[in-house]
Amino acid sequence: MTDSTNPSDHGARMDYKGAMTYTDYLGLDAVLNAQHPLTSAHDELLFIIQHQTSELWLKLAVHELNATRDLLISDNLRPAFKMLARVARIFEQLNNAWDVLRTMTPADYTRFREELGHSSGFQSHQYRLVEFILGNRNEAMLKPHSHRSDLVAALTNELSKPSLYDAALGRLHHAFPLPNDVLKRDLRERRAAHPAVEAAWVQVYQAPSEHWELYELAEKLVDFEDYFRRWRFNHVTTVERVIGFKRGTGGTGGVSYLKRMLEVELFPELWHLRTSL
Repeated sequence: MTDSTNPSDHGARMDYKGAMTYTDYLGLDAVLNAQHPLTSAHDELLFIIQHQTSELWLKLAVHELNATRDLLISDNLRPAFKMLARVARIFEQLNNAWDVLRTMTPADYTRFREELGHSSGFQSHQYRLVEFILGNRNEAMLKPHSHRSDLVAALTNELSKPSLYDAALGRLHHAFPLPNDVLKRDLRERRAAHPAVEAAWVQVYQAPSEHWELYELAEKLVDFEDYFRRWRFNHVTTVERVIGFKRGTGGTGGVSYLKRMLEVELFPELWHLRTSL
């Protein structure tokens, strides 16, 4: 009698010698051996994996955001919408990860916190790259990476490019001409909200059927920033829950610093216009 639970009876290959395998393709030997706890604390592995997986999601977010920007610059909006939706869901995954980390109590964390030294998520160059791509730019934030010339070069290169929102405003400009101080700004600086930009977006929202692609672009950007704001908020509440108002390992004010970041708006006019409608 044939054993119906045997995969080979259903055509599955069981000998993979010399063939590409799941482990080979994904480089799992390197990935699964990249966790090196410095203590015997049970929760340190959770802490390491939480941050390593977050960095992998951030790598994908950078990949998608760069492609989205290129599509917007080339006026190819439809595929850009799909990518923006994907990035929003990436940040949904990052949000869900905080729920796992919050199972770690203050007592759990104190068992290995001293071993972190000065290492901190504040030093994540991929997170800084996401911020720069989105337009939250500040050259002072290159300093935490000054010990790595390759990271400084990557971040400096990003500061020379239009942000994702700059690319979106380029599309808006085609329908509603924007002033030069919007279009010719210093790319190294974070742009401030501009009344002419808000007025142009208001016109899009007042007649969405006439400007559907711009309307959809605006809503995709808002949807993404919504998830991004939740990620920041969950970061604050998780840190406060675990360490209270202690100073962060990277030297920041911890919760006080993170709360200030909650006030940063990535696409301000898209939020402000709702009051004007």
